[in-house]
Amino acid sequence: MSKTISAPFDKALHRITFNLQKEGFSIVTQLDMQETFKTKLNMDFRRYLILGICNAPFTYKVLQKEAKVGLLLPCNVVVDEVSPEKIEVSIVDPVAGVRAIDSPSLLGEATQIRDKLKVVLAAI
Repeated sequence: MSKTISAPFDKALHRITFNLQKEGFSIVTQLDMQETFKTKLNMDFRRYLILGICNAPFTYKVLQKEAKVGLLLPCNVVVDEVSPEKIEVSIVDPVAGVRAIDSPSLLGEATQIRDKLKVVLAAI
């Protein structure tokens, strides 16, 4: 699931973070690939963040049903500055993930999370 928006990177990140929190998600990890490539490879790269997000109540509930769901956690959101003031936001589809680990009992929860993530994308 993805959406491209016109905004400066920092403003887009603020909008994304705000709307994730509004839907009950917290950011538990943040990987700054621009910084990583500069530090590790001495290579320049555009602004590109991978946010690991979690909705704790849902996560707790699904981990009780299926431990393998941890392979899909945290749910990733990519914030990619494809050009100045053009930001692509991509979010992994939790329904696809649940199908990948062959756990049909989690389909309902995954659909609810996907619906919340669609609200986030629509709002940014």
